Amino acid sequence: MTLVGTRMSLFSIFVSALLPILAIGAVGFLLGRVRDVDPEPLNTVTVYVLAPVLVFYSLATTELAGKTLATITAGVVAYHVAMLLVAGGVARLAGVSEPLLGALVLVAAFPNSGNYGIPVSSFAFGDTGRSTAVVYLAVQSVLVYTLGVYIAGRGADRDGGAPGWRVGLERIVRIPLVYAVVAALAARWLGVVPPTGVPAMETLRLVGDSSIPMMLLILGIQLAGADLGSTLSEVGVVAALKIVVAPAVAVGVALVAGFGDPTVARTFVLESAMPAAVTPLILVAEFGDASGTGSATSLAEFVSAAVFATTLLSVPALSVLIYLLDHGVVV
Repeated sequence: MTLVGTRMSLFSIFVSALLPILAIGAVGFLLGRVRDVDPEPLNTVTVYVLAPVLVFYSLATTELAGKTLATITAGVVAYHVAMLLVAGGVARLAGVSEPLLGALVLVAAFPNSGNYGIPVSSFAFGDTGRSTAVVYLAVQSVLVYTLGVYIAGRGADRDGGAPGWRVGLERIVRIPLVYAVVAALAARWLGVVPPTGVPAMETLRLVGDSSIPMMLLILGIQLAGADLGSTLSEVGVVAALKIVVAPAVAVGVALVAGFGDPTVARTFVLESAMPAAVTPLILVAEFGDASGTGSATSLAEFVSAAVFATTLLSVPALSVLIYLLDHGVVV
């Protein structure tokens, strides 16, 4: 059940759009607590097989026009640049310095648009929501391994002297999502996308759909292993940025971008309002500077605590946001 074309109560929105996601994520969380489950193999399958198929099928079969896809891309870039600047300014006003500053900015700027965002958008806004969400994720993936790597490393050398930004660019060419986007757009442009009912497309649909519960299970397992050693004040700044500032910035970008389709605009805002992603933890661990006042371990603890806290806070926050979006109050 989706919310498209309906006007539902806050409780109904929670039950329809968030409860199924929380239930699957809770299974992963409990599994991670009672068993020593390594999420990396599951993540590898998702990143290299399931998610690319989801992206290809969604983009190849979407009814979104090329202009809309371009607008989403521009909007995602504008939102992330704006949030990076806002988060950096707020962090400096709060007296946060490097290397914690870089970690805080990354956590505040990059939402969990994949593992959490795609399922929520799909449940809330149907096929259009899912198509918009996968475009959002694809663009964000490129930004993560360009701007994200730069912020995490701040020019530090890695891999035998290779600059962090170069390592990030090398990562981009190994992201299957990028090739899935290119293949889907090329197939659309050439007019060679098979009908959705043929066996090949049905197979792609089934494989792509399986990525959604897998993403949620992985998210639950990752949260089960979160280290909550960071201070409340540090996480509080991130929580305020994610829960209050991020949706406001996204609304501003959506109004300026003029998506045309209200469902696309609402999904864009919803994706931007997702809690902190796990990806900054990877960037901090691999590209961060462990010298000085903050070690890589303490930074990892901060990111883990921020992801856990913002994910919990997102449940009531997203319920209210979806209600406002569904009733046309925001965009």
